[in-house]
Amino acid sequence: MPVAAQKHPRRFRLRDIVEDKRIVLMLALGFSSGLPLLLVLGTFTLRLAFSDIDVRTIGLFSYVALPYSLKFLWAPMIDRLDVPLLSRALGRRRSWMVAAQVATAASLFLMAFADPKTDLALLGLGAFLVAFCAASQDVVIDGWRIDAAGSDMQGILAATSNLGYRLGLITAGAGALFIAASGGWKVAYLCMSAFMLVGLVAALFAPAYDRRVAAAAEAVPQSRLWSARRALAEPLTELHSRFGPALYAILLLVALYRLPDFLSGVMASPLYRTLGFDLKEIATVTKLYGVWVGIAGGFVGGWALARLGLFPTLVLGAFLAASSHLAFAWLSAGAPEIWRLTVAISVENFCGSFAGIVLIAYMSSLTSPAFAATQYALFSSLYALPGKLIAGSAGFIVASVGYPAFFVFTSLIGLPVLALCIAVGRRTGAEAAPKEGGGDGNSPSVSPLPSPARASAGEPETA
Repeated sequence: MPVAAQKHPRRFRLRDIVEDKRIVLMLALGFSSGLPLLLVLGTFTLRLAFSDIDVRTIGLFSYVALPYSLKFLWAPMIDRLDVPLLSRALGRRRSWMVAAQVATAASLFLMAFADPKTDLALLGLGAFLVAFCAASQDVVIDGWRIDAAGSDMQGILAATSNLGYRLGLITAGAGALFIAASGGWKVAYLCMSAFMLVGLVAALFAPAYDRRVAAAAEAVPQSRLWSARRALAEPLTELHSRFGPALYAILLLVALYRLPDFLSGVMASPLYRTLGFDLKEIATVTKLYGVWVGIAGGFVGGWALARLGLFPTLVLGAFLAASSHLAFAWLSAGAPEIWRLTVAISVENFCGSFAGIVLIAYMSSLTSPAFAATQYALFSSLYALPGKLIAGSAGFIVASVGYPAFFVFTSLIGLPVLALCIAVGRRTGAEAAPKEGGGDGNSPSVSPLPSPARASAGEPETA
């Protein structure tokens, strides 16, 4: 397990909001990270559903978000290479942030002018480009946050990033749907493209904390050619040296922990449309109210981690995430009433966010400070990859068995995942509980916590 930090994270003070500009910058960068996610997932599938695209095709379009799950492949390049011209003026991390944000905004602009009924392929290309650019942005924002926070601000900046991320979700979820209901999808996506300016401004004003890292790297003689072994193989080798053969079981647990959520999440939006809910009802309950329920679930997950320890909460999260899908099975079998939708969203979002925060803590505990960014990118990509690969078949399953049976099936998938948690979690140190007297309630075995915003970049969006 990673060596615990010698210095305890300091507590948040209200005056930090005005005294420490890192907090405001992290809020804006978290917003920029959360904004694109729903525009290629939940909001995007609603756009397809309200354009009367076949449910099987909607399921296949879930593959456009695969870059979120594959970002570990180019994360080392972002860590090691400069952006031509920009890096000289802004530094490496800020230049990558600016490049990714401008490219994301341009891709959203492309999606605005692609009509699903006549330009479906072009719309899919735009969505893929948004996912690729936004996933790249997530990698570099994680790296900037880790550099900026030092040893005493990791928890504060992680929580701030999560808040900004959730605000981005609300904007791209409820905000986009309200705009689409009034002015159409083109106006909605143009507005979302303009909102990327929030993160762009923050990136331009952010200090270049990577300069000290670059200076340290220059002190060591290196080949002019970028070494793939040093960039990707060394973090993997370090993981294997610590965990040995158990690493394969750990990777399997990370990969399958949220599998039921990813499989069910892609069919949530078509379900709302099939039941007869309109855009404003969906926006209010699932994209506005649902996000705050998710935030509450995250806070309860954090509280459970502090009180129960990582292993018991890991098992509890797996159980809650799987069983919560029965709420959607219940919703799909009944009348399209707002109160029923509210109950289902409350259960699903609370339990899903609870499980998501627990998985973030587990993945964070597995990383080494020397390779935190690359190893966490690997874990956060891996946990979404199997679900994203299988999710494309969800539409075909729904077309064959219907929505109620489909959501019961996704719930049952969680049973072997729960068994894997019990078998693997304790053996890999997840049972470590907080020490008594540790006022912050953080387990000493957990390395600096990567932002929930970055993990949630692959998160199934049912809200």
